[in-house]
Amino acid sequence: MDKQSQISRSRTFRAWFKRKVKRADHAYLGEFSEEGEDEGHDCSMDDVHVKSMEMEPCTSTNELRIFVGTWNVAGRSPVGSLAVDLDEWLNLKDAADLYVLGFQEIVPLKTRTVIGAEDPTEATNWNLLIGKALNHKYGCPWLTPVVNPVSSDHYHCVSILNSDKRASSSNYLGTTTREWLRTQTDKPFGDSKFKLMASKKMVGVFISVWMRKELLWKYCISNVKVCSVACGIMGYLGNKGSVSVSLSIEGTSFCFIVAHLASGEKRGDEGRRNHQVSEIFKRTSFPRSSKDDDNPHPLTILGHDRIFWFGDLNYRLCLEDNLSRQLINKQDWKALQQFDELRREQDGGVFQGWKEGSIVFAPTYKYSSSNCNRYSGGLPSKSGEKQRTPAWCDRILWYGKGVKQLSYFRSESKFSDHRPVSALFSTQIEVTKSSSSNHRPVSALFSTQIEVTKSSSSNPRVTTMQNILPNIMASKETVKSNIAEEDKTTLLSLLVRDTEASSTNT
Repeated sequence: MDKQSQISRSRTFRAWFKRKVKRADHAYLGEFSEEGEDEGHDCSMDDVHVKSMEMEPCTSTNELRIFVGTWNVAGRSPVGSLAVDLDEWLNLKDAADLYVLGFQEIVPLKTRTVIGAEDPTEATNWNLLIGKALNHKYGCPWLTPVVNPVSSDHYHCVSILNSDKRASSSNYLGTTTREWLRTQTDKPFGDSKFKLMASKKMVGVFISVWMRKELLWKYCISNVKVCSVACGIMGYLGNKGSVSVSLSIEGTSFCFIVAHLASGEKRGDEGRRNHQVSEIFKRTSFPRSSKDDDNPHPLTILGHDRIFWFGDLNYRLCLEDNLSRQLINKQDWKALQQFDELRREQDGGVFQGWKEGSIVFAPTYKYSSSNCNRYSGGLPSKSGEKQRTPAWCDRILWYGKGVKQLSYFRSESKFSDHRPVSALFSTQIEVTKSSSSNHRPVSALFSTQIEVTKSSSSNPRVTTMQNILPNIMASKETVKSNIAEEDKTTLLSLLVRDTEASSTNT
């Protein structure tokens, strides 16, 4: 009689368990295999086969603040004190998470610098100055300067040395560049708030990317790559062209393009600029290498989720000089923009679909000289002074969804004949969190055979045993003591007694 009662209780439990699972709807585990269910045989928990599935990775969106700046420094070296100028340009009162700075003419565009070997000295000097400006704001000590030059490819990025960091968190190119940063850059920036992620120089075009240090540990930063395109003299010299940085932050890819395009305000000069833009689109690429991780990354500019194009784009005003100056004196920026070449390219040219914030500042080029607030040329003009119609040559554009511009302004540094321009953006990044459930070994408690099946990546689901039998995870001794204490007959007590009886009778 006792044996028949045990079998009856076991069947009762299985029937209840099966109904419970089916009611889970989308969390349905699968079917139970009921082998050898004959009237004359014991039915133990070994007959139950549970199929569980991996939990779908959870994706959320986080805000990222990006500062983008451009400055044509007219071949001047960053000697002396530029601290005040940089503080204003970098807008440190409203700190960002990522600083992307583009420079043009960090060296004079002379024959020797255009066709000669690359000299990283000026790039290193600018990086030191930027690092000092960013980190001094937060009270970080400034130690010894970098003396040794960067590696031959003039590209480097911060190295993550902590073994606790996720293995896939970064994919940085070049052992020589990592070694250089380990021995040099980490010295002055050892206690810094911002880390140099990437830097690239092509003649006078230069890009420098800095990230807040804690973000390197918070997010997965991968596939940091650079590319330069020379399209100046004869279409292939580096006096004009672009340098670009591609990187991925979690599930969102970014591309930053700093460009210095053809100058000139004569009819047809805008055509040369448009051609160079097309060449940059065509020739910029970020191919995969043997050192890449398994995460796919965009190979071209337009393959990225968020794209920022900025620099001395040299687009001018299609307006007579004296009329331009009259509108400038009236600060009628809206009327002046109607004659802007770049706005026309956005309406139906090479930058169609690209966005730019409202310009509510004076044209940034060309000033008479350094330490001067007067535009070059005009009537009367000084002897030997170039006649140039003022224009917004220094611009910042973006492309892609999920980008919001928070500010767009120019700074008033008189360091060169251009005024630096900057913009602050807010964007969303996709963050994937692994939320796979931690199943405790139910089989160790009840001799249950558990079959774990991974679902296809296109439709993963999850069910945890805790949702169905929350108390089964307790140890057998704990369950027995609870039963004795409460002196109740429950499904759980039936399960335990049935298991014990089955093991005794076999």
